[in-house]
Amino acid sequence: MNRRPVHRRIVVATAVLAAGTLALGAGVAGADSRGKGDKHAKPATKAQVLGLFDRWNAALQTGDPKKVADLYAKDAVLLPTVSNEVRTDRAAIVDYFEHFLQNKPVGTKVESVVNVLDRDTVIDTGVYEFTLSDHGTGEKSTVKARYTYAYEKQPNGKWLIVNHHSSKMPQG
Repeated sequence: MNRRPVHRRIVVATAVLAAGTLALGAGVAGADSRGKGDKHAKPATKAQVLGLFDRWNAALQTGDPKKVADLYAKDAVLLPTVSNEVRTDRAAIVDYFEHFLQNKPVGTKVESVVNVLDRDTVIDTGVYEFTLSDHGTGEKSTVKARYTYAYEKQPNGKWLIVNHHSSKMPQG
C-alpha cells in the first residue's frame, strides 16, 4: 500500500486550509475596524481639523439650524453652551440651534489643541468666543467658552461631529 499520495493530499489540504485561514486573518486584521476608508489614507492634518470649525462656524452664519445639525453624526452628543439640556439626537440638536441662531452667533477661536487619534478620529479642544446679537434689541455681547469637538470620518469621507461640549468660562 502506497501511503505517499494520501500523505501528499493531507499536506496539500492542510496548506490550503492554513493559507485560507491566514488570508482571512490578514483581511480581518488589515480591515478598518469601522469598515471605512482606505487603510493607506493619511491622518488629518492640524490645519484640516481647524478647518472643520470654520465649516461649522460658516453653517452658523446661514441661520439655518438644519444646516448646522447636518455637521453632526446621527448619534452625536451635544452639550451646548447656553442650554442645560444634553442633546443626543438630530431633533434635539436642531432645537438647540433654532434658539441659539436667533442671537446671530459669530465664533472666533482663541486657543486650540488638536489631537489626531487615528486617520478617522480627531479631537479639537480649546477656548472660543462668540459675539451674540440680542434678537430683541440688537445689543452685542461676547461669551467666552471652553470647547471640545470630537470628529469622526464617515465612510463617504466627510468629517462629522460625534461629540461637542461647550461651556462658559467660569467667572473669576
